Amino acid sequence: MSTGNEPVDLETHRARLLAQIAPLAPQSIEVSGGFAALHGAVLAEDVASAHPLPLWDNSAMDGYAVRSVDTAAAPVALKVIGEVPAGSGWDPKLEPGQCVKIMTGAPIPTDADAVARIEDTSAAIGGWDVDTVQVNVQVPPGKDIRRSGEDKAAGDLMAYAGETLSAARLSALAAAGASTLVVRTAPRVAVLVTGAELRASGEDLSRGQIPETNSLLMAGLLAESGIQAATVVHCVDDICAVREQLDILGATHDAVLSTGGVGPGAYDVMRQVLEAEPGVQAARVKIRPGQPQCAGRLESGAMVFALPGNPVSAAVSFELFVRPCLRAMQGHREVLRPTLRAVAAVGWKAAAGRMQVIPVVFQHGPTLRCAPAVHASSISHSVGGFGAAQGYALVPAGATQINPGDEVEVLRMIP
Repeated sequence: MSTGNEPVDLETHRARLLAQIAPLAPQSIEVSGGFAALHGAVLAEDVASAHPLPLWDNSAMDGYAVRSVDTAAAPVALKVIGEVPAGSGWDPKLEPGQCVKIMTGAPIPTDADAVARIEDTSAAIGGWDVDTVQVNVQVPPGKDIRRSGEDKAAGDLMAYAGETLSAARLSALAAAGASTLVVRTAPRVAVLVTGAELRASGEDLSRGQIPETNSLLMAGLLAESGIQAATVVHCVDDICAVREQLDILGATHDAVLSTGGVGPGAYDVMRQVLEAEPGVQAARVKIRPGQPQCAGRLESGAMVFALPGNPVSAAVSFELFVRPCLRAMQGHREVLRPTLRAVAAVGWKAAAGRMQVIPVVFQHGPTLRCAPAVHASSISHSVGGFGAAQGYALVPAGATQINPGDEVEVLRMIP
């Protein structure tokens, strides 16, 4: 493991990590495989419409397909010669003075050029089952007809490589005739938690022991990023045990996240294990919290992100460095979360010389306002206050104080 001597800014460290990321191999998945197989995957290729949308001219309303010229002298009685329901392939021939009942979505007969809505006919009162219907209003050509291709023409681009397959996008691509999609599914990510002081939730705690929460935190942050943790491992603070776990996880996963043990202390086993990894680099990043970072490519294959152990520091590190890299693995067009501007509802002390990444809660109104969820002087370990956080304020390194009413840049995680 190499070690940078000089502190680096956030962008430099993140760019260095992203440069090591190669997108996962794409795979072809049939749309008929269903929602679970494709939802949340990222397109690896552009997708064009295989046919026009709509496929054919069809009715926008329940009513009667008519020749508009026959309604010019409305009210007028027209002979009903049949019915075209949705899904029907019947194309009836209409003579002057004739019409057919038609349902929403059904194809318009070739001889018809308009639809008389049921509420504009005698059927609105007397019902559908008549041989003759009175059309009460003049119906202009094209009335209530959805034209073939008015939404998308055959060959139009429907979605781009790097876009996520949401429910709406999947539905649209299926409607456009996509049968197979080339996608990248979520990376396989392992969470490795170390720490001699950690105990499982519910266990009795002795002096110096604390509940282990980072496995929940990391798995939850992954889930909120559209990735389910493939493996969660708790490991004792033993160099050989940690090295063995890293070798196993690195060979079977795309990324390994660890929390804790990256400091300079004698008991920081993760740092000691990673010192033998030439593709991993330790860095001091000019942010608060989250200054100690250790990441890179394991010899066993996976990317490793060894994050600080304090929960807020780990969460900040995940948001700024891990999430963008995982999104790059999956081929997302945009790997960074967009930022917003908010007004500080209260003042707080900034971290002079380092970017301050402070958890905030939002106050909604005509202007988006934010306030710290934790005390600005003790961010990294303030688990209780962090539980209410809805995002982060990004205070630049040059600032020493945020005053009420100042505008700040924010990352917003929760609406």
